[in-house]
Amino acid sequence: MQKLGTSAVTWIKRTAMASAFGLGASLAAVPATAQNLFAPAVLVNEDAVTNFEIQQRQRFLQLLNAPGTSSGEVVEALIEDRLKMQAAKSLGLVPTEEGIEQALEEFAGRANLSRAEFTSALKRAGVDAETYRDFVVIGITWREVVRARFNGRVQITDAEIDRALGASGSSGGVRVLISEIIMPAPPQQAAAVQARAERISQITTIAGFSAEARRYSATASRGAGGRLPWMDINKLPPQLRGIILGLAPGEVSDPIGIPNAVALFQLRDIEETTAPRPDYSAIEYAAYFIPGGDAARAQAETLKGQIDTCDDLYGVAQGQPEEVLERTSKTPADLPSDIAIELAKLDANEVSTALRRGDNVMFLMLCGRTAAINEETTREDVASALRQQRLVGYADSYLEQLKADATIIVK
Repeated sequence: MQKLGTSAVTWIKRTAMASAFGLGASLAAVPATAQNLFAPAVLVNEDAVTNFEIQQRQRFLQLLNAPGTSSGEVVEALIEDRLKMQAAKSLGLVPTEEGIEQALEEFAGRANLSRAEFTSALKRAGVDAETYRDFVVIGITWREVVRARFNGRVQITDAEIDRALGASGSSGGVRVLISEIIMPAPPQQAAAVQARAERISQITTIAGFSAEARRYSATASRGAGGRLPWMDINKLPPQLRGIILGLAPGEVSDPIGIPNAVALFQLRDIEETTAPRPDYSAIEYAAYFIPGGDAARAQAETLKGQIDTCDDLYGVAQGQPEEVLERTSKTPADLPSDIAIELAKLDANEVSTALRRGDNVMFLMLCGRTAAINEETTREDVASALRQQRLVGYADSYLEQLKADATIIVK
């Protein structure tokens, strides 16, 4: 079995969220604690879910700051887990120990901890190591079930890729409405920020994400709840396009590490357009560094009203050390991730002051974009995202079918 990847993280996220399927009212009454913790609380096709498992999963999700931690929601999630593992057994799918070990290390790594450190922290909080292991094993096993059943059905056509790229003929394109949260994560706060980002990544509502953006985001969009206006997909960094295209409206990306910060994006809407949407071979920008804190930000805001083009920055920097002004042209793939994200929001000669480098505020100005076609890489990225999106749809339908066919008895 292969190493846990982004799609497996998605399945873990979906398990933790435990979407309701009609048993909510009756299951909410199932106690997570009982006199006999190891007595069955629910039977799923004769496989038992015990009170101990409910208690442990509930505590585990609470430690992750995950949603869906009520007794009813946890029971529903565990019922789904039983159905997923039963489906794997029917196909003869058993994860390898190597695959499990890799997945456990990767899951712990998202909290910037080793597996041993993560397990130790869980133990101190009263969560058994088997609860953590079961949670991860179910995620990677379900991923393999979905691949085994549906990979052969997923055929992405050139026309679908063209529509997603906006590359059909010489015109047409895709634009997206996204919201952002970018949280500073200096080394001493990295673990706490990462844990918060993991929690936010499981939000499924526009309002919920916006509330977190107003509270935690450090970008100019914070006041608007992180909401950005319609954006041509090709303006986004190549590494971000596939992530955004792989989301359904309302879904949030997994946390994305950028220099001294963590970023999350929520897709609000997506649509095809008829206007030409070129890809870009080069992005030219200027970065002028202003030392200081609040005073530097005030100076940067004042400077916005004093210059019109990147060339004007040469006059501003005259007489200062050479390193205060950087002007360069890079391919989109070579841009630093935080700079790429900010430049995606700008048109030529617009400015962002959201970034810092050390003690300096970065006055970042887009000088221009050079249009080009880089179809091969872009098409592969989009095809992969479309394939994953199709698999998610098949998996959701299959799980609903398993629920409908199952015999579920609440004790």
